[in-house]
Amino acid sequence: MLTIFSVPKPFVGHIATIQRNAIASWKRLKPECEIILLGDEPGISEASTQLGTRHIGELSRNEYGTPLVDSVFREAQAATNHRLFCYVNADIILPPNFTEAVSRVADDWFLMLGRRTDVDIDFPLAFGVAESEARLENAVRENGRLHGPYGIDYFVFPSGLYDDVPPFALGRAAWDNWLVFHARDLGARVVDASHVVRAIHQNHDYGHVRGGSSGVWKGPERERNLLLLGGRGRSFGINHATHVLRTGTVRHAIRVPYVYSRFMSVPVLHPRLWFLWVAAEALRKAAAVCRRVALCTSRWARPSSAS
Repeated sequence: MLTIFSVPKPFVGHIATIQRNAIASWKRLKPECEIILLGDEPGISEASTQLGTRHIGELSRNEYGTPLVDSVFREAQAATNHRLFCYVNADIILPPNFTEAVSRVADDWFLMLGRRTDVDIDFPLAFGVAESEARLENAVRENGRLHGPYGIDYFVFPSGLYDDVPPFALGRAAWDNWLVFHARDLGARVVDASHVVRAIHQNHDYGHVRGGSSGVWKGPERERNLLLLGGRGRSFGINHATHVLRTGTVRHAIRVPYVYSRFMSVPVLHPRLWFLWVAAEALRKAAAVCRRVALCTSRWARPSSAS
């Protein structure tokens, strides 16, 4: 059985609506998944009871009251004997084929992740009701936007992969990128499931964060997370994946964005091969200079128009 765990925000207003939508999508997955909601924010305990999930209230927090990622992963994994886990942000709608994708990817040592589609949703969803699901599809079609490869909202992994997570502040910069780096550093197969799994991120404001959206990307919590990351070179994204899932088959990730990202990470994962990166950087800069020279030469050689 797959254990899905998440740390919801307070169940208030719009956030409450989209979190209920997300959790309802997890509840419909087949085979049935165990769902654990963590944290003691207002409304979580009541929502857990209403939605039929497990609830763990106690989490370690920093001085700003932000849950710490090491506590989240430790408490969730200690609460069950299941082998497979999925951390997912509480605003993400998972598609019905999610568990099938996991079964295709899962092996002894892996990480499955994927890009999300950002959508404005401000209404409750009733999965299994044709009219409600059609409304969701219309919203995705009309205003859905595929997010970049550095915003990562779900991680599927086996027990043991994340037994030693630093105390990152959850929901601030860099912690999700470290999870990808750590999996690669341990030699796990990292699989991008974006082509098969359409994860829908329901857009929201950042009223729950001290300082709003700037609190995510600036401030002391962000700076501490960057220190725990251990350097910007460890900020791995989805393009650092080693494999991709396509039409039910796991294949090597050989397209340019993957190959380029993996090559640029060589000195981070394999410090003894730093000279390869230096040589590649030199070639890249030389090629850029040649392109600029060629462009200037072509402009100079171009005949001027008659006066």
